[in-house]
Amino acid sequence: MSHTEFKSDVESVNALAQSYEDLTNEIAKVIVGQKEVVKAVVISLFSNGHSLLVGVPGLAKTLLVSTIADVLDLDFKRIQFTPDLMPSDITGSEILDEDRHFRFNKGPLFSNIVLADEINRTPPKTQAALLEAMQEKSVTVSGVRHTLPKPFFVLATQNPIEQEGTYPLPEAQLDRFMFNIPLDYPSYEEEIDVVKGTTTIENYDLQNIVSSQQILDYHQLVRKIPIADNVLEYAVSLATKTRPNTDKATDMINNYISWGAGPRASQYLVIGAKCHAAINGKYSPDIEDVQAIAKYVLRHRIVRNYKAEAEGVSEENIIESLF
Repeated sequence: MSHTEFKSDVESVNALAQSYEDLTNEIAKVIVGQKEVVKAVVISLFSNGHSLLVGVPGLAKTLLVSTIADVLDLDFKRIQFTPDLMPSDITGSEILDEDRHFRFNKGPLFSNIVLADEINRTPPKTQAALLEAMQEKSVTVSGVRHTLPKPFFVLATQNPIEQEGTYPLPEAQLDRFMFNIPLDYPSYEEEIDVVKGTTTIENYDLQNIVSSQQILDYHQLVRKIPIADNVLEYAVSLATKTRPNTDKATDMINNYISWGAGPRASQYLVIGAKCHAAINGKYSPDIEDVQAIAKYVLRHRIVRNYKAEAEGVSEENIIESLF
């Protein structure tokens, strides 16, 4: 790398870190608290990954996603997933126009940010249509492939407490999400601020902070960030340790895990660590950056066995033991 290229990349990383700071300040006008959640969502967007937000109703999951779409100057659509939702309801369908020609009518997936609300409430057939869109960044209707706009992100929400009438996401689809981000209840002080802000007349004038082209540039930049061999090896080692009955598996993994993370986890650990370093103004990630995003990457990629559930051993307990 020439001196000029290095200087350009350093300036780009500084610009990304500044964009992140401006972005979080703007989001904080509307969203009280949830700083770690906002950070995780922004990292996944800057890394070109999809995220699954898991939390009980009323924690502003939908408001968070729509606010992020506003400050990013991106097209945003919300899909409320229900048991009767068909694949064509989200991908679009061919209609006969007035000239008696078939014309493709685009569905809500043709947007930059798609909020898939309560994704586990829709049948597998519709989940599979979303899976193709997430993986291929395109949809196929009547044998014709239609490319989705760039950038394209799916931010899906899931309610962890109501399981009646739901269709659990298969591991193959969960693996398409870069991050699994839990939302917890706000603190007492934060809830006071939430209630104050939502029970009065208050208008928020949100500014567009980052353009779609900047986000596409950040996707390239994050991948260009160099990573030391020992940090990359640590990330891969972390993922391989989750696989029971292998050389690197710990006793805790062998006792409590029936299925571990695949190679995609290693890739997302490295990409996520690079982006985590960049938003903190660092030009190369270290082991702490890998650890900072590991819980979001690994949580939905390890499958606990009955023993873990019976003894109350959570995914977080298991992931922390790997450090």
